Amino acid sequence: MSSSPTVLITGAAGGLGRAFALGFAERGYQVAAADIDLAGTEQTVQLVREAGGQAQAFEVNVTDPQSTEKMAAGAAEFAGGRIDVLINNAAIYATVTRSLFEDIDPGEWDKVMAVNLKGPWMVTRAVSPFLAAGSRVINLASATVYSGSEQWAHYVASKGGVIALSRVMAKELGRREITVNTIAPGFTLTEASLGLMEDAASYGVDRGALKRASQPADIVGAALFLAGQDSSFITGQTLVVDGGRQFI
Repeated sequence: MSSSPTVLITGAAGGLGRAFALGFAERGYQVAAADIDLAGTEQTVQLVREAGGQAQAFEVNVTDPQSTEKMAAGAAEFAGGRIDVLINNAAIYATVTRSLFEDIDPGEWDKVMAVNLKGPWMVTRAVSPFLAAGSRVINLASATVYSGSEQWAHYVASKGGVIALSRVMAKELGRREITVNTIAPGFTLTEASLGLMEDAASYGVDRGALKRASQPADIVGAALFLAGQDSSFITGQTLVVDGGRQFI
């Protein structure tokens, strides 16, 4: 059994999930990488291993109880029985249809809610038996909750629900000395974001206090802080990482 701490990351097949995997591995964590896209997850694992880290891939459908329980058990076995950090990153984002709230297809609304909101609940529920005092849960929301991004009501509502869910889980898991916090990223230059528009690199930069685009490393840094000892008395909170766009 390895003495290294273990981080379990959902949505690890690419984007922020892959960035989390590489960033945490660099800090000495062994990585349990999970996604519905197993091939992409195995690529993430290979990159971690090539960088000298330890990692294993797991397939998961975050909306399915049997799938999440199987993933949690496998990750715990890989970790030696304890999961130190859980990052609920899996979400539907780039493929969400933008339209006025009156025109959103109810089926798409349900799908977005199932993955983005039910997913973190299902995964944390499955992983809970393998969390111990000092473990951390980090949920990914979105700065769009505060900006009220138009024509995206289902996505924004799902991420607002993540913030609310995190506060409840922080109280309930706090009895076991486990912290639960949320990161709300602003528009970040992941592969998914870059595919949304031609001028993604400059989108919204003029609205920020810091005049540059957000990089995946900025969000990884926030997660590493919330996973570490320096944040051991912080729980139920939402850390907005957007370069100061929300108060400009």
